[in-house]
Amino acid sequence: QKVMEDEIESVLQERIMVLDGGMGTMIQQRALSEEDFRGHEFKDHSRPLKGNNDLLSITQPDIICDIHKEYLLSGADIIETNTFSSTRVAQADYGLEHLAYQLNRVSAQLARKAANDVTAQTGIRRYVAGAIGPTNRTLSVSPSVERPDYRNITFDELVEAYKEQAKGLLDGGVDILLVETIFDTANAKAALFALQTLFEEEYAPRSIFVSGTIVDKSGRTLSGQTGEAFVISISHSKPLCIGLNCALGAVEMRPFIETIGKCTTAYIICYPNAGLPNTFGGYDETPEVTAKHIKNFALDGLVNIVGGCCGTTPAHIRKIAEAVKFCKPRVPPSLSQGYMLLSGLEPFRIGPYTNFVNIGERCNVAGSRKFAKLIMAGNYEEALSIAKLQVEMGAQVLDINMDDGMLDGPAAMTRFCNLISSEPDIAKVPLCIDSSNFSVIEAGLKCCQGKCIVNSISLKEGEEDFLEKARKIKLYGAAVVVMAFDEMGQATETETKIAICSRAYHLLVEKVHFNPNDIIFDPNILTIGTGMEEHNLYAMNFINATKTIKETLPGARISGGLSNLSFSFRGMDAIREAMHGVFLYHAIKYGMDMGIVNAGNLPVYDDIHKELLQLCEDLIWNKDPDATEKLLHYAQ
Repeated sequence: QKVMEDEIESVLQERIMVLDGGMGTMIQQRALSEEDFRGHEFKDHSRPLKGNNDLLSITQPDIICDIHKEYLLSGADIIETNTFSSTRVAQADYGLEHLAYQLNRVSAQLARKAANDVTAQTGIRRYVAGAIGPTNRTLSVSPSVERPDYRNITFDELVEAYKEQAKGLLDGGVDILLVETIFDTANAKAALFALQTLFEEEYAPRSIFVSGTIVDKSGRTLSGQTGEAFVISISHSKPLCIGLNCALGAVEMRPFIETIGKCTTAYIICYPNAGLPNTFGGYDETPEVTAKHIKNFALDGLVNIVGGCCGTTPAHIRKIAEAVKFCKPRVPPSLSQGYMLLSGLEPFRIGPYTNFVNIGERCNVAGSRKFAKLIMAGNYEEALSIAKLQVEMGAQVLDINMDDGMLDGPAAMTRFCNLISSEPDIAKVPLCIDSSNFSVIEAGLKCCQGKCIVNSISLKEGEEDFLEKARKIKLYGAAVVVMAFDEMGQATETETKIAICSRAYHLLVEKVHFNPNDIIFDPNILTIGTGMEEHNLYAMNFINATKTIKETLPGARISGGLSNLSFSFRGMDAIREAMHGVFLYHAIKYGMDMGIVNAGNLPVYDDIHKELLQLCEDLIWNKDPDATEKLLHYAQ
């Protein structure tokens, strides 16, 4: 199958390929009756079946095959299977969920036969893309206005439904899997999770195409993501093509295709509707007009695959194919490799010149008494205001931790993350899903449409456990924090911190093929000023380890939990904040990229009172054995 992907890619490098047009448009033109949809097979079925277009692959296979051939003979290189709604989730509306696998296999076989026939007839190779639609449920939006945390489907249910669909498509002989019309990226991530799992366990990999849907001129999906955030959220699946379809005509889609093209090295696929719908929900844009717009896209170097969605017909595809025949395909940009890319509803890029990244610490039941009280009392709405305030105070990422013996961790994490999805002012930033329990981490990842950080994994339980968790995190498409902790315990000395992080880095990069830019090390910020001599070097050890890790492990970032540093001075906020400010001033110079902090409460180094500044310097750099006593005296 690698040969197939290489073959498709070599065509894409040579010319612009053409996808087919609307299947629904062509079925509507045939004005089929309820009886036509039922056929012999379902004449006694208890529910109405008219409108269930995918069922026609079983009841009217000749019609579907004819439509495929019309598109192929009009110049389509790739046809989509008639499976947009062929998951058990979508078919449940018709009481036909048991048919899901069969629908996909039969539809794929029909498309395969049509493609093979036309390949033989014309001598030009044609390909089949298995169409995987979004389903009629969404992971990011509640169906109930009164209960914003409620969902009528789970990530796991979607993964199983998509697996069943993909198995049918693969068994039926598709060349490509096309996850399309994505209005909620979380659903798409479930589909990609399903596909990647199948490729690891049962099937030879096929090319993956991913196509989102920008719903209006705001440039966002229905679930609120921008085009660039969408690309970041799905790029872990290494799709051969990324693009947009549906909702908009070519004119309205253009700026968003431009944006997506600038932020991915994948090929760009674009199949708009035939303009915007008229007052009757029909489409009036003629083949000539659609083709003219798409030709302009091609002349400007924006596209690699073009086709049509709602309202387009074989006539549109013929004109589009003629229009782009002699246009050069888009050349994917060579993007800078040095960025860590995260996303909430909006993209967040961490590059070589990005300032220190504030990860908000207050949504942590172990670290904030106020937050813990609200969560324990079930007052999630007010707890949400703590998240919102942190973003307003400058947190660029939000850490969420629900680790408490009195809480059902996975349920609490799910509920809080679902509530965040309903608040765009919070959901715009990426989340850091924080737990010592991996099932809680997974619960959080299953709710997030963006690209998160996982905090954290370590070598504490050995390599096998570490690798298993890392592979899972990669499947979910998240970045990861690795603690400097191994089978021997927590690293306190500089050399041990470096050795553990180096070992973890090589395991991640060489065995899991983790993107180095998605790796964050936490070399343990430990408490100083405890009165115990062996603790006096802890701040220096972190800073020195940071320098070496950044120099020797390319791509990796450094983070840490700042509040640990000053734990000996709890109750003395002014001292703690000054210590944090001084520590960060130095740690950032040595390469610390981000930290879990109380956003908005970090004093600027030069604003700290001179005497307090000197005392903090002495404590952090272990210059004065009496620094702790002097700080306590200063506080009084």
